[in-house]
Amino acid sequence: MEPRIYLDNASTTPVLPEVVDLMADILRNDFGNPSSIHQHGRKARAIIENARRKVARSVNASLGEIFFTSSATEASNMSIKNAVTALGVKRIIYSSIEHHCVLHSVGYLQHAYDTESIPLTTDPLGSPDLQLLEQLLDEDDKKTLVCLMHGNNEIGTMTDIVEVGQICRKYGALFHCDAVQTLGKYKIDVQAANISFLSGSAHKFHGPKGTGFVYINNQNIIPPYIHGGSQERNMRSGTENVAGIAGLALALERASENMLSHYNHILVLRNEFKSLLLTNISGLSFNGNQDEHFMAHVLSVSFPPGPRADLLVMNLDIAGISASSGSACSSGVEEDSHVLKAIGHPPDRKAIRFSFSPFNTREEIRRTADTLKDLCSHKP
Repeated sequence: MEPRIYLDNASTTPVLPEVVDLMADILRNDFGNPSSIHQHGRKARAIIENARRKVARSVNASLGEIFFTSSATEASNMSIKNAVTALGVKRIIYSSIEHHCVLHSVGYLQHAYDTESIPLTTDPLGSPDLQLLEQLLDEDDKKTLVCLMHGNNEIGTMTDIVEVGQICRKYGALFHCDAVQTLGKYKIDVQAANISFLSGSAHKFHGPKGTGFVYINNQNIIPPYIHGGSQERNMRSGTENVAGIAGLALALERASENMLSHYNHILVLRNEFKSLLLTNISGLSFNGNQDEHFMAHVLSVSFPPGPRADLLVMNLDIAGISASSGSACSSGVEEDSHVLKAIGHPPDRKAIRFSFSPFNTREEIRRTADTLKDLCSHKP
């Protein structure tokens, strides 16, 4: 039996073996509580602070601006909700293709605090209208938080966050950036991009699940999001996940060190996969930006309608290939996700997201393309 092929790396990534080894060693030997003042505690504390240095270095932040969380979802909630409740934000401008942790936070604030929320329109490739952003900031001087992700997790389109940061600086707006899909894959400089808040998650760059971090610019003084024992410099109470934090930092360090070689490898896979699909399957199209400002590791493929189109993801799974549907299921009825709806994806077509990692091979790409060719040409 052939080994399974994993092409859902935008959902989660396999953990680096050396990260597993490091975490196992810490769990066995460095089990002290980081808040304790004895040697076991001091050793655990040193592990956390070493990890903080690595993360800060990777995004050009200072040590005091990095806080560890359980996930990027928590990081985004902490940033967005505190911007309103503690920093006086009265208006949030966001794109309609943000992750649900952003959209639902904005919706909550609109309901609970009467916060004005303005969705930016996106073009058919998924790029937010930055001219409209500047127009909105120019015509109203109320304190504003701009929430724009660096790279979209479904269609792969990237936003120029340096340009966004410059617009926000010009009008004194705060800028929250969901960088979950781009950390470790693309250079991020929070200073150059004038980012106020940035969210990241370890399991997207070959680290463990259940560990993330938030960058909070030191000019933005916000209260703790979780109250208790005052850990994380009183910003997030609860005994720290020492092994997970160390695993996050090592994974991000390795991803940053190998950023260019990984990008080149994945781009080759993406280009070959696209070429094979276009050669062998008629009527295909691709969602998101394909010529510039795209994440190499995410490819959203739109298949033409047909009797077998809705079963493609399931049949790929049966064939030993893991990929992701671009649909949401509610009460047994599939429909396009909010991202696909926002870009005007035809609802009768089937969108499948293939997402790659440095662990994938050209042999896997060819096998997947051959399987899709067979599935699309097979008569029901």
